[in-house]
Amino acid sequence: MSDQQYAIPAGPVIFEEEIKKSRFITRLMHTPSIDTAKAFVAQIKTEFSDARHNCWAFVAGAPSNSMQYGFSDDGEPSGTAGKPMLNQLAGSGVGEITAITTRYSGGIKLGTGGLVKAYGGGVKQALLELQTVQKVPLTCIQLRVPFDQVNLLEYVTKEQGGIISDRVYSDVVCCKLEVPTQLAQLSTDRLIELSKGKIQTIDD
Repeated sequence: MSDQQYAIPAGPVIFEEEIKKSRFITRLMHTPSIDTAKAFVAQIKTEFSDARHNCWAFVAGAPSNSMQYGFSDDGEPSGTAGKPMLNQLAGSGVGEITAITTRYSGGIKLGTGGLVKAYGGGVKQALLELQTVQKVPLTCIQLRVPFDQVNLLEYVTKEQGGIISDRVYSDVVCCKLEVPTQLAQLSTDRLIELSKGKIQTIDD
């Protein structure tokens, strides 16, 4: 997983155009995993099952993580739809995004170059309308915290831009922190140092 923050879609986008009597409808959606990307594709393919093609591409994780890429030409000539769509997504710097383009054919052939331009261009135009927010990757840290150190824990967690996501009370407080991945080691070291070793990490 990338420890760098990156842009993700703030909401869905729909871009529609007609090219040589073929109707192309491109949808962009925030999909934070491969499973959610595939579920979105399945939803659109079911909803628009009367269309001749529902071609798609996704970047399901960080923009730089090619292991999270996927695409399909869905019956169009190989390389004319899914790959041009993916190229637009991968070059956008936006992560956790799926594009699916629904085509209703108008009976006029576009040729391979025309298809590449139509599918890639549709995603390019949709991306121009996309609003994004920044995602800061988080790391979970588990800690044993004496009761008299809880205030210190809360102070440092807030200082580092994290949250306390869970607390279990026994003879101490067992806490789960979620802090920006880039600050995880610093946060842990700072808590241990300031508590003089009273706050301890819990191994998974």
